[in-house]
Amino acid sequence: MQTVKLLIVDDDPDVLLAAKLLLKRHIGQVDIEKNPDKLPFLLGNTRYDAILLDMNFTRDVSSGKEGFDWLDRILDADPTARVVLFTAYGDVEMAVRAIKAGAVDFVLKPWENDKLVDVIKTAIAGKQDGADGNNVPRRGTSGSTAPADRFIAQSAAMRQIAETVERVAPTDANILILGENGTGKDVLAREIHRLSNRREKPFVCADLGALPDSLFESELFGHVRGAFTDARDDRAGRFEEAQGGTIFLDEIGNVGLAQQARLLTVLQQRQVTRVGSNKPRNVDVRLVCATNADLNARVMDRSFRQDLLYRINTIELHIPPLRQRPDDIGPLAEHFLRIYRKQYNRPVGQISPELLKHLKQYAWPGNVRELQHAIERAVILARGNSLTPDDFFFGSSPSAMQNGSGLPGNDTLQIEDMERRMIQQAMQKHGGNITDVARELGLSRQALYRRMEKYGL
Repeated sequence: MQTVKLLIVDDDPDVLLAAKLLLKRHIGQVDIEKNPDKLPFLLGNTRYDAILLDMNFTRDVSSGKEGFDWLDRILDADPTARVVLFTAYGDVEMAVRAIKAGAVDFVLKPWENDKLVDVIKTAIAGKQDGADGNNVPRRGTSGSTAPADRFIAQSAAMRQIAETVERVAPTDANILILGENGTGKDVLAREIHRLSNRREKPFVCADLGALPDSLFESELFGHVRGAFTDARDDRAGRFEEAQGGTIFLDEIGNVGLAQQARLLTVLQQRQVTRVGSNKPRNVDVRLVCATNADLNARVMDRSFRQDLLYRINTIELHIPPLRQRPDDIGPLAEHFLRIYRKQYNRPVGQISPELLKHLKQYAWPGNVRELQHAIERAVILARGNSLTPDDFFFGSSPSAMQNGSGLPGNDTLQIEDMERRMIQQAMQKHGGNITDVARELGLSRQALYRRMEKYGL
């Protein structure tokens, strides 16, 4: 443990001192930090084996919202990070939510010394066990930003994409990834970063579809203290956090025209100006964007700037839906099976040939994300050592099955029609509960509201 590095983040100096005095007896390097806004800098300069993160800082006293926000940002930068959350205001519900959001454990204050040491040692052991890159993704189904922790390309279409990525990743060309929801655009973005010359620097994700207009500039470009009511300290935005690395702008097709103009200025000048400041800061980032929207159509109806499109799509990659690449279904299913049988300690060892046939016949309207959730659910509920069709629920109607042609059996292949039906089915399934519907569809609540308004639902 002498080579192990631990970071403790808490706004209480007494807590920092007590935790450091306890843990430095067992761990080689223990760094402490009072201001969470310094996390991007610290993580960009040191690779920590574990992070002990408080859940409540200056915004409020007990909700834990800041802790979850920082957990998301840490996992965006490093999906393999081992984060232990601790708070004085926790309960069972919050602990479950923390684990689903990607934390490896949850500790209550005041802690028991032996228990805290054991928790940190277990978190560090998990990091070391996953050093080969095949570790289980830390995010659960509700907070997942990636349908797989590695890029799987078995079909001809995906192998062609992989070959293109190998050629363009070492360059700094801006890349636009297109594809339906759930096809794995974020996984491809991480693969581009992994193969790039910037792989040792941060990978920072910004879900633009989840950002209200009022927070767009603050979240992406940062703010200074006093810039607005809740701005109690200076804060770097996502562009500064990604300095030297890659910034992934997801759902860029949902950005309004005013925000598009601000984003274009930053991309052209390679500078950001924090909200409330007039001092520009140079940024050096590689830009990868993604959307399920038809941006050329948006340009034609003048809801998306043509000059911004030209700026972001130097290289354009289109991920086909899962129904059009059945050769990937088997390898993806096996990959998720390995992940979840380990995560849930289940004895399920294989996928039966009969089930594999059913998996390839199903239309997968939710694409890879739906397959992932289906495998996870089946692993949890499986009665035997092999997954069978009885362990699955294939959609709500026979129309979800394919007709042997590799295409879904429903009456239209228009992406928007399929998206509308998916939302309607999820709304019916969850009785109109927006939180549950958004979680199942892999959308933020804001993105779901926009789609419901679009389709008049």
